[in-house]
Amino acid sequence: MALSRVLLTSGRPVDLTELRLSSTYGGVLEGYPCKPLNDLAIAGLVRSAEHAHPGVPVHLIPPAREYPDQFSGAFGPVEVLPAVTCVGHFRSEALDPGHDRALYRSRLTVAWFQPTTRIPSGCDAETALLDLDWERLATDEEL
Repeated sequence: MALSRVLLTSGRPVDLTELRLSSTYGGVLEGYPCKPLNDLAIAGLVRSAEHAHPGVPVHLIPPAREYPDQFSGAFGPVEVLPAVTCVGHFRSEALDPGHDRALYRSRLTVAWFQPTTRIPSGCDAETALLDLDWERLATDEEL
């Protein structure tokens, strides 16, 4: 059973079957949000998504980066990512029309950032999530 169903702008419905939310800067003990720290956090998020569902393609939606401060520290200017990191596992009907609909599903793991802990549902999700090119990014699996 799905946590929610998201309707992509392409018209394809995809089911969110698993979702992990965490604080973007929850584990930071010292320093400040900056490009080097954020790049490490993004790479770690992708690695974590790959380990969570081995063999499933992972797509990173590049996060928005804000620069609220005009001053630079030792690691460059302050650069802030959205507050919540998300890793979601999605499933939908098979991509290949030749596959038996009862035996095949398409799947994709997506990593993204968002400002709140809101669970994507229907058409209420981050625009980049709704704009996923499912046919290019997902892969079919036999059940």
